[in-house]
Amino acid sequence: MERAEKREFVTSFNEALSGASVVVVAHYAGLTVADMTSLRAQMKEAGGNLKVAKNRLVKLALQGTDAEHIADLFQGPTVIAYSDDPVTAPKVAVEFAKKNEKLVILGGALGATNLDSEGVKALASMPSLDELRAKIVGMINTPATRIAGVLQAPAGQVARVIGAYAKKDEAA
Repeated sequence: MERAEKREFVTSFNEALSGASVVVVAHYAGLTVADMTSLRAQMKEAGGNLKVAKNRLVKLALQGTDAEHIADLFQGPTVIAYSDDPVTAPKVAVEFAKKNEKLVILGGALGATNLDSEGVKALASMPSLDELRAKIVGMINTPATRIAGVLQAPAGQVARVIGAYAKKDEAA
């Protein structure tokens, strides 16, 4: 990479990290190209991003962001995962690490909060924003369907009684 390319990378990566709500750092030594491709695909499908870059450039890109305090995690072959949803990147990284022990989660950042590997795992166990929204909509919707059912029951009973009288009159 030439200097101009490095400057451009640092600037664009700084913007990406500034917009991310969560950052996860992991060692990836020993992963095959197929494993990394699989991890990238899973991360992209879930809505996150995965980057492998020189530690020096990542440390420069972290400057001025909320996650600047995790710069000391970048030693050795590291991969950085980040996402707008605070649960997406940790969830994908932890699930992949369970299947492949060569991905070792070092820690990360949730905004300005520092996370160790256990913090990342705890964050991964939480439901995503979409799951929480679905639960809230379900909770709101359930009483409405019960009310509709209760309101329809008397009308249905009245209709059945009238129907029964009508059949009785026809039979007579």
